[in-house]
Amino acid sequence: MTDRKPFAERRSITQVEEGAVLAPKFGADGLLPVVTTDAASGEVLMMGVMNEDALLRTIETGEAHYWSRSRKCLWHKGATSGLIQKVVEIRIDDDQDAIWLRVNVAGGASCHVGYRSCFYRAVPLQPAQRPIALTFAETEKTFDPVAVYGDAPNPTQL
Repeated sequence: MTDRKPFAERRSITQVEEGAVLAPKFGADGLLPVVTTDAASGEVLMMGVMNEDALLRTIETGEAHYWSRSRKCLWHKGATSGLIQKVVEIRIDDDQDAIWLRVNVAGGASCHVGYRSCFYRAVPLQPAQRPIALTFAETEKTFDPVAVYGDAPNPTQL
């Protein structure tokens, strides 16, 4: 095992924006936003966050790992459901403070609610009513979340 740190120290704007070393900027909370898309279709599947350990494990294993803000722990996506996200490509934005994962998903779904994408509802532009009514962009679930995860979440957890 090596003592070398996996990520470079951020030394200058040029190094961060034009350099060839990974020097991610984690927020004050230690997290980095991650947008995950389907590698074939480009469809947005989910938005999550990674801490240093999640990013490193994703890089080393080729499977998506995130930080669960609700559970306050490392989360290997699909470890419980079997809906593993196999990473095809990892990209980092210009100032290295956001990640884009392109993945293939075993089982075809990424949302714990049972839909393919976590972005399964649409917000109307210039709505005529209040409260604003959402429309379902996905109308059928890919899997039954109760069968996979057990009982529905406690409403007090929201």
